[in-house]
Amino acid sequence: MTSSLFKKKDIAELLRYQSPLKKELTTFDLVFLGIGAIIGTGIFVLTGVGALKAGPSLMLSFVLAALCCLFAAFCYAEFASTVPISGSVYTYTYITLGEFLAFIIGWDLILEYLLATATVSVGWSGYLVSFIEGIGIHLPQALTAAAGTYANKTTFINLPAIFIIGVITLVIAMGIRQTKRVNNILVAIKVAIVLLFIVVTIWYVKPENWTPFAPFGFFTHSGGESVGILPAASIVFFSYIGFDAISSSAEETVNPQKSIPRGILISLGICTILYVIMTAIMTGVVYYPHFADYLAAPVSYVLQSVNQNWMAGIVNVGAILGMTTVMIVMFYGQTRVAYAMSRDGLFPKIFSKINPKTDTPFTATLITGGICALAGGFINLNVLSELVNIGTLTAFFLVSIAVIILRKTQPDLKRSFRAPFVPVLPIVAALFCLMLIAGLQWQTWLRFLVWLLIGVAVYFLYARHHSKMK
Repeated sequence: MTSSLFKKKDIAELLRYQSPLKKELTTFDLVFLGIGAIIGTGIFVLTGVGALKAGPSLMLSFVLAALCCLFAAFCYAEFASTVPISGSVYTYTYITLGEFLAFIIGWDLILEYLLATATVSVGWSGYLVSFIEGIGIHLPQALTAAAGTYANKTTFINLPAIFIIGVITLVIAMGIRQTKRVNNILVAIKVAIVLLFIVVTIWYVKPENWTPFAPFGFFTHSGGESVGILPAASIVFFSYIGFDAISSSAEETVNPQKSIPRGILISLGICTILYVIMTAIMTGVVYYPHFADYLAAPVSYVLQSVNQNWMAGIVNVGAILGMTTVMIVMFYGQTRVAYAMSRDGLFPKIFSKINPKTDTPFTATLITGGICALAGGFINLNVLSELVNIGTLTAFFLVSIAVIILRKTQPDLKRSFRAPFVPVLPIVAALFCLMLIAGLQWQTWLRFLVWLLIGVAVYFLYARHHSKMK
């Protein structure tokens, strides 16, 4: 029984597989997918929370989180160039560590992408409500948030969150060509808005606001919570989540061996530069403790503080577009992981059934979209968002270990891209992941463990008996 839990996929067989998915994506599209996933909540929301935890040294928190992602990105790039198959780290784990761990990490990825999409939809809803109120349109308060979201407000359902997830579900269900066109347009607009913000506000930076640069040091406790560069990095790590979804697009990429590594690394580099510049400007214009009363819209607060109110509305549009592209990429990644798991028999067949008109898992996309919309519309996600971070860090940890194992077990395998300094770099990546996990709350670890135990039960009760690997 034990040996059957660790049965592995044959790489040669995977490489012979002819995917029914249509190849539409180029390197340019993948870079835009990466930017679409990364630039959103991190810039427009988490900068305020991060500034309170780290002060001006938040820019180092972003660099620290980026380094963790970069080291993991090299590992993803090597796998994607070697095994250009849908499923991301689920598939990579299947060929190196076996079926059981592959299922568990696939289960983990589904939680990551679903919660990320639902969580961002709530932020999107908040920005939309604020924007339309600015032009005189008021939604009933009860329809703008899930029950229990606010202690002093009566709410029942987050209707805008359900709406945007519904729209994104239909776009992705209609095909990868439509998905990439919508994403590319929205990414171009939001990057232009970010650059405009930088140009407008850089002249108001006061260097004295950067002192003290690291008021809480690297890691300490204050007021009953962890603060400093590391805890802030653990929080803003959420900003980078999504670039790994690029590797899920392997079967829909024209030249995956070259395009996916380039897409991952280029998008990560561009976004890190933008994050550091934005953070430096924001903490230079506004003294970091002042963000405490403006956590929902810190970028707008920076503009208001320098009387650039005309730009605030534009930033709100950028935030709405930014969060939209994040949801597009996250939800796209979720459907492709579920597709890969279903094709292997570990999920019901409906998730891998391809619609001949759209060349997508159409029905499965609608099903998962419905689940995600219910989560965004009816569940208070404030407490659950850190689960996305720990789920992603676990995936990064496993892909780092898997690279070392594949180098040892199949050293002669053709690799179009090779991660540098193996095994040192993957080991450092794994240690970075563990360090950032340590910066999360213990309640998050407990909730994650419960989710994994549910996954173990699903594997033994269903997946193991339906697996196509005999």
